[in-house]
Amino acid sequence: MLLIDLAIPIGLYYLLRAAGLSYQASLVISSLVPGLSATTDLARGRRPDGLAVFMTVMMLLSFAVSLISGSARFMLAKDGWLTVVTGVWMLASARTDQPLTFPFARLLLERRVGPGKQSWDVLWRRAPGFRRIWRVCTVLWGIGLVLDAVVRVVMAYTLPVDVVPGLNAAQYVVFLLLMQVVTNLYLVPAGLYNPRSRVYEFDPEVPVPDSHPVR
Repeated sequence: MLLIDLAIPIGLYYLLRAAGLSYQASLVISSLVPGLSATTDLARGRRPDGLAVFMTVMMLLSFAVSLISGSARFMLAKDGWLTVVTGVWMLASARTDQPLTFPFARLLLERRVGPGKQSWDVLWRRAPGFRRIWRVCTVLWGIGLVLDAVVRVVMAYTLPVDVVPGLNAAQYVVFLLLMQVVTNLYLVPAGLYNPRSRVYEFDPEVPVPDSHPVR
């Protein structure tokens, strides 16, 4: 999915530019590639990949605005504007019932970390330290996304147009690797990977939860 939704659109953009198409036409055509995976899933009766749907919808919205502004720069800055919205949304979720990093981390780590492969529903409801870890991680990622967005918007409006798509793709890789390092520099000393850590201590005043999972 990443190959289709990220790498192929970037390669197609440069092929179209080499063929002599304009900035806007190349951006629009290459931006429709992520929609192919969503369309294929729908045709097969499967739920479309969330990444494909998200990228397709936002690309089409960006194209609609670009028809009004006529600006290739705006389309290039689209990643930055979407990233800052995501970062602000993530920061706002830090104090909600479920900060945004929790469900993503759960897909990868539940029953792989913690004492006795404990359900994360139980940990979330009964362990204050466990909840605090994901609130802090959400703030870290929110700040990182906002900073990442600033760089993307600055690049879109200051660098040569044909340079920006490639740099945007490379920045995704650099950003994810950097945030993994930052996140684990917090998670390791915080005790997430230590099953005997105080992170997993239950609050005795919180009753054992029912069987309904956190959603």
